[in-house]
Amino acid sequence: MKKHSTSLRVRLPVLVLVLEVLLLALYTAFVTYDNDANAKLQNNETKPMDNALYRDYPYFADIQVMIFIGFGCLLAFFRLYGFSGMVFNFLTATFAIQWAILVQGYFQFSHAGKIHLGVINLINAEFACAVVLISFGAVLGKTSPVQLLVMALLEVPVFSVNEWAALKYLRINDAGGSILIHLFACYFGLGVTFVLYRPRLNEGHAKENTSYQSDILSVVGTLFLWVFWPSFNSALTLKGDDQHRAILHTFIALSSSTLTAFALSTMLNKNGKITMADIQNVTLAGGVTVGASVDMMISPAAAYALGVMGCAACMLGYKYLSPFLARHLRIQDQCGIHNLHGLTGLISCAAGICAILTATEEALFQVAAVFSTMGVAALGGILTGFVLKLPYLASPSDDLCFDDELFFNVPSLTHLT
Repeated sequence: MKKHSTSLRVRLPVLVLVLEVLLLALYTAFVTYDNDANAKLQNNETKPMDNALYRDYPYFADIQVMIFIGFGCLLAFFRLYGFSGMVFNFLTATFAIQWAILVQGYFQFSHAGKIHLGVINLINAEFACAVVLISFGAVLGKTSPVQLLVMALLEVPVFSVNEWAALKYLRINDAGGSILIHLFACYFGLGVTFVLYRPRLNEGHAKENTSYQSDILSVVGTLFLWVFWPSFNSALTLKGDDQHRAILHTFIALSSSTLTAFALSTMLNKNGKITMADIQNVTLAGGVTVGASVDMMISPAAAYALGVMGCAACMLGYKYLSPFLARHLRIQDQCGIHNLHGLTGLISCAAGICAILTATEEALFQVAAVFSTMGVAALGGILTGFVLKLPYLASPSDDLCFDDELFFNVPSLTHLT
């Protein structure tokens, strides 16, 4: 690949300006306030504490921290890719949220030809953004910001259509997003990385490693995600006892997966030591595994068991399945999203189905949603991968992967080498 083909000087400004003009035009034409944000409604003046803002904003704020700090720090684990991991996360997330407000609004919040905007729209849009960021993990270090924006542009509509169809026609219960968020994001990302396969990277890359400082930053991201995951899983549940159970189950599952992660990390390490990558990722497995049944009456013990099972599946996936996928199936899953979001998502789906087996029709709808979501996501990811392979999207060559210097003015790195 020619050196000049990675320059962002024209590509990124042109793409961003085109997207901003498009977004501004669509917001002008179609977006207005919802009832809780409308100053013209008398109730907002006489009973301000009844406003949905006070119910929804704490969840929005928590998820904001997860999106911009949690994911950002978590993706900064490569020694020479910290700028890119955090900043590309920032760029992609900001666009994905703006775009998702419009796309999801068309399906879920439109009345009389207008999208009615409130805090609940922002929460839904941040879930769509989380989907994009999870998929981003599969191609971390091997894509340009131009490619990531294009990926978000294409992924958000596919996700939104799948979400709308599953909720409207299959009427599934997926409060924590194990099906619609985690499974979709996983298989979309795997579809993209399958098409963007780089055989030379199978033997490793000189810059595909971590450092003491980058691992600390990444585990800080893990801690932010861990702390706020109960808000993520409970934000859109029914208020009251459903939401109460969702918070309890998520915390219990996260706690059990964390303890299990430390035990398995030392057991599977040939020197009997803790592996930092395990702590950064596998400790979060419980939050995904409990998602599909998080608001149900499954019992605290079941939530604990789901955390343990999810952690075990995730750990074994990192140790054995990811290398197999890279060598034999052309799937280079850079952050192991298939382990943290795919395998655990499938366990969560199975648990959710078992929890409603007495309602046969609902259980069948859940099964249908799992397979349709995986199929739509994989197909969408493959097609998106072909789009990202088009020339002029500043894709880095193999030699220039995992290096901030390709796209950033970087200070001296002598203290990091």
